[in-house]
Amino acid sequence: MLKITFLAASLCFAGLTGAAAKETVKHVNPPTKQFKYSSTVEKERPELDEETKRLIAAYRQAPTAANYAALRNKVAANYDAVVARKKAKLQELKREAKHAAKVTEMQEIVDEMLKDRENRINQTMSRFTDSRLTPGARETNDGYLPILGAAQNVSIAYTPVTNAQYAQFAQATGRKFTGGKEDVPVVNISYNDAVAYAKWLSQKDPSATYRLPTEQEWELAAGHMPKDADMNCGENEGLKSVTAYKNTLSASGAIDMWGNAWEWTSTDKNSQKAVKGGSWDSKRTDCRTENRTATRQAGKKYANVGFRLVREK
Repeated sequence: MLKITFLAASLCFAGLTGAAAKETVKHVNPPTKQFKYSSTVEKERPELDEETKRLIAAYRQAPTAANYAALRNKVAANYDAVVARKKAKLQELKREAKHAAKVTEMQEIVDEMLKDRENRINQTMSRFTDSRLTPGARETNDGYLPILGAAQNVSIAYTPVTNAQYAQFAQATGRKFTGGKEDVPVVNISYNDAVAYAKWLSQKDPSATYRLPTEQEWELAAGHMPKDADMNCGENEGLKSVTAYKNTLSASGAIDMWGNAWEWTSTDKNSQKAVKGGSWDSKRTDCRTENRTATRQAGKKYANVGFRLVREK
């Protein structure tokens, strides 16, 4: 079984305490230059406060309407506190930033957080109240992890599809494929190609259906991008192994969800498909889970767009 390190907060969500709950991610990869020198990205990883932990535990023990309301009120208060910190940072940047771009960047983040408030709170609640939130939720023995807050039978791949995996499909179906390093995300794959890969995998495994995630499913699986996330972005050095930044975990426990390569989703936007997560040549802020502006044409191939599958079983 492939063991995936729990974040301290997730351990607390699942009801673990003591030494296990204090386990934290160790960063073995140097952060990107953009992260290292950013004045808008906070470096600390916030910890879940004791009152939130207590309310989560109370709801899990007795999932009543009253306990749900109490937990949601606390989640909303936590979110508003983060917004307040972002607003304070914005005012600081307006006074002290040497470049107007920094102010614009933080203003966009604040505006997005205010606009997306209810959705973000609802997403957090859907994770906190999901019955699959257990000590083993972020461990996988088959490469897929439950998307907390989504349908109970839906899970997401631990990594994006790699060149090595796609090469098997190309060989089996007679498709032309030049590929590259085996352990990097496959790119130059259109949305239609990705759908064909998913159908092929579904035919091989009659017990499940494989498909591309919706934008909402992708966001639930990713969760908010950690403030101190290590990722491949802004360095202009090209694709890296899908496991290069494996100590940065998404909400579901999946890796490589931010940076490296954009990922196709099945969500339609303005006659195109939404893509998520940013890529190696993206600004760090463009990699944020809540960035919903990026789209691509389904029939075209892009050197910085790959894909990850979800499984219904």
